[in-house]
Amino acid sequence: MDKTQYTNLAKAWEFAEDHALQREARPVAAAREVAERAGQPQGSAAQAQLLALLARITGASSVIAIGTGSLVETMQLVHALNGTGQLTAVDSTAQGIAMIRKAFSELQDNTDTSLRAVNAAASVFLPRLNANDYDMIVVAGDAANYAATFAQASRLLRSHGLIAFTDALATYGDHGGVLDAADRSAKAVAMRELIATVEEDENFESTLTPDGTGLLLAFKK
Repeated sequence: MDKTQYTNLAKAWEFAEDHALQREARPVAAAREVAERAGQPQGSAAQAQLLALLARITGASSVIAIGTGSLVETMQLVHALNGTGQLTAVDSTAQGIAMIRKAFSELQDNTDTSLRAVNAAASVFLPRLNANDYDMIVVAGDAANYAATFAQASRLLRSHGLIAFTDALATYGDHGGVLDAADRSAKAVAMRELIATVEEDENFESTLTPDGTGLLLAFKK
C-alpha cells in the first residue's frame, strides 16, 4: 500500500466520522456536547452508530455498557433498544455515572426500556450478574475495564451473544497505541493482550476492525 492509498484511507475515515456526526440524533449530539464540556472526550460517532446497528441486527434486548464517561455510546444503545428490553450502564467514575444517570432520568418518561446505571468497577459488579442473561456487552474507557469484562463474557452472554471492545487499537490521544510497538502505555499493553486472549478463546469467533479507534468484535458460539 503506497502513501496515496494511506492518505485516501485517512480521508475516508474523516469523511465517515464527519458524516456520522452530522447524522447524530439531537439527544445524542446534546449528550456529546455535555460530556465534552465536562472534560469527558467521547469516542467515534461512526463507531457508536455501528454499535447501535449491531444491537438492532442481533435483536438484542438485554445490553451491558461498560465505560468511563462513555455517554454517547450508551445513548446510542438506548435508542437501539427502541423502547424495549434493558440497558445496564456500568462506570467506576463519579463524574461518568452522574452524566449517565442524568441522561437516563431525562429519558425515563419517554421510553419503556429499563435503564440501570451502576457506579462500580467492572471486576466488582459483573460477577454479581445472572449467567446467560445478556445479548450484548460493549466495553470502553479505562484499560482495566477490558480484561475484567471478557473474563465474565462467556458466563454472562447468551448463546450467539456479542461483545464489542471499542478503542481496541488504543490510538485515542497522544499515544501510537497498538500500532506502535514502542508504546508501552497501560491501554496499549492491555489491548495487545486482550486481542490475543480473545482470538485464542475457542468459545468465541472474533474479528478486529479499524472502525473508530479500533473495534474488536467477539461472537459467542
